[in-house]
This record gives sequence, structure tokens and C-alpha cells, in this order.
Amino acid sequence: MTAPAQERKIRIGVIGCGWYGMVDLKAAFDAGGVDCVALCDIDTAHLDAAVAEAEKAQGSRPKTFKDYRELLDLPGLEAVIVATPPHWHALPFLAACRKGLDIYCEKPLAYDIREGQAMGAAAEKSGRVIQIGFQRRQSDAVQQAAGYIRSGAPGRIVQADVQIHYKAAMLDARVQAPPATLDWELWCGPGPKLPYRPNAAHRSWRLEAAVGNGHLVDWGIHLIDATRVILGESMPNAIQAMGGLYALKGQITTPDTLTAQFDFDRCPVVWRHRLWGASEYSPEVSNGIFFYGEKETVFVTDNKWMVIPSAKGAERRLTEVKTAGESGLRHMRNFLECVRSRSKPLCRIQDAFQSTATVQLGMIACHTGSRIQWDRQKLDIPGNPAAQKLLKREYRPPYRHPYAG
Repeated sequence: MTAPAQERKIRIGVIGCGWYGMVDLKAAFDAGGVDCVALCDIDTAHLDAAVAEAEKAQGSRPKTFKDYRELLDLPGLEAVIVATPPHWHALPFLAACRKGLDIYCEKPLAYDIREGQAMGAAAEKSGRVIQIGFQRRQSDAVQQAAGYIRSGAPGRIVQADVQIHYKAAMLDARVQAPPATLDWELWCGPGPKLPYRPNAAHRSWRLEAAVGNGHLVDWGIHLIDATRVILGESMPNAIQAMGGLYALKGQITTPDTLTAQFDFDRCPVVWRHRLWGASEYSPEVSNGIFFYGEKETVFVTDNKWMVIPSAKGAERRLTEVKTAGESGLRHMRNFLECVRSRSKPLCRIQDAFQSTATVQLGMIACHTGSRIQWDRQKLDIPGNPAAQKLLKREYRPPYRHPYAG
């Protein structure tokens, strides 16, 4: 007698076994029904720690690889988690599509917009289950606030304000030799060959322009994605942004202060961040979204949402949720359930492309100092050659950019 389908263990591999790769793998173990058969990383210290953790969790030792292509050749592999820095998302993702594997890929989808287009086309052609790591789509607070706003109770939404202010933790920004365990040449991969600095490497690459593209693209993308979902929007028509390095100059290479406006069909969405000033006047709203309606304002963050009536003296209504820490587990469980059932996951490739391209356009607007008009059908920036050029970054030889257009 065969085991029920839900008891069949899915044979998975992980590409990128640092901090968040192991967060994703733990979520897969907690969801259950997986057998981690392979791990890949270009840092042997990461790989050793990941193997020990996986073996402890499942009782068997995964095979290890430095080259993701060798991992993808492993017989019997069914699905792969891609949790590298963003400049290394496209190539393993596309290779996994060609191998006919199901994919859980961390956000942002890609480093540049043209990579994202190539990944979307390959995913659609493959017909495989693809889930992108926009875990806040699973948030009870986001889903409840979305239902309330869609009910019409707050009235027409006039504007949304999105913000994540926090004090960025800095590592050593001095150029030095990389650790002996790390293949820095391979870590840089298709991106430019950077001089090694701890503040641009493991866990700190998010604020490095050549790798993570900054706070809006790394962390803000979660809330921009949630805002799009709540408003039922696809992509903005126009984008403008301004910011710079005022407090952390010489330590990071992306803005520590940024304001961007995204003009969607329904209303403008304004993003703001500061990476300095941890002691906010109102820390309870330093990470979240305000939806300003004609009748009420709605604020939502990971663990709560609040209705603020416009009438003078009216009482605010707070709803707290106890499941703020479960979004990652839910997102992984949704992926694994879809792998078994061959149904569509919560965050499909085109959803991920739209959110990723939106925040990337914000950074392009900032870099060029221009108001961008975005052609949502042609996926181009007409009449702005400087901005159009930034849709695609040339790869460092011998790597070849996957976008052929």
C-alpha cells in the first residue's frame, strides 16, 4: 500500500546556506514532509554549519556542493530553495527551470529588471511551482487590514505612506583579505568584482549598491508588495525619488535617507526611510503602512492593525495579532502544499516581478534624479535614456546576462 500523498517527502536542495537560507530550510523542516538532500554554498564555513543543522533536524546528511550546477544535476532532486544575495538569483533560478524543478526563491526576485523579465518568461515556460519569498502576504494583520479597506469603510484611499526607519548595524567597512573559507571571486559572480569588506559581504550586502541595491529594495519591498496587494494594484505609472548618504557616508553605498513616490492608478504611495535615529518619537509606527482614507486612516504592521477615524474625538480601534512570527512558515508550507497538489502558490512569478520592478524603479529614479514614466505594457522607460540604461546591468565576464532583448 502506497503512503498518502501528503506523507511523501519532497527531496529539496538549498542554494545559499547563510542566514536566510537556513531560516527557509528550518521553515521547510517545521512544515514537514521534506528531505533535504543537497546544500550549496561558496563559503565552507556556511556549508559545514548548514550540514550539521540539517543532519540534526532530519537524521541524514545532505550532499554538499560549491557549484550550484552540480547540485541541480543530483538525481531525484524535486525542488530547490534559492537564498543567495540578489545578484546570484537569476542564474541558478533559470538553471533550475531548465531542469524542471520547483523553486522557492527569496525576494527580491532579481537584481535588475531585465533579469526579472527573463526569470518570469522561463518560469511560465517551465510550468513548475514557483514561490517567491514575500512572506508578509501570509500576515494575518495584512490580510485583515486588506479586507477592511476593501469593505469600503475607510472611504476612498487618497494616499498610502510606507516606512521602515531603523538604525542599521554596521560591520567593518575597511578593505581587507576575505576569510579563508570564502571564495570571494565566486561570491561576486556576475556582479562587479568588489574589494572585500565585511560591511559589503555576508548579511551586510543589503546596503551595498552592487549587490543588494539598498533598504527600499531589500526590506521595504515587503511593505510595497503588501501595499500593492491591499490596493489591488499592479505597477505604478510614474516614479520619482530623492535621497542620499548623510549619516553613514563611507560605510555603505546606498541612501541612508530616501523618499520615493510611486503613482499607482488608485493613489500615490510614498516610501520613506532613515537608517539612523533608532529612538523614534513614535517607534510603534516606524515599520508599517498608513492608508489615508476619506473617512478613516488604517495603519498596519506585522503584529497589529489600527483604524483611526477622522472624526474629532472618535476612538481608535486596535487589533493585535498573535501570529506575526508565523508568516515565513506559512509561506513555505504553502509552497510545499502546492508542490504536492500542483496548484498555484500565493506569490507567483509575475506578482514578484511587479513588486521587485517597482522598488527597482524607485532606485533608478533616485540614481538619475528624474521623474520616471513607466510603460507597464512594454516594460520600458520612454524618453529617458539614462533611466532606460539602468534596467539592465551588464554581467562581468565570463558570465552572460540572461535577457536577450
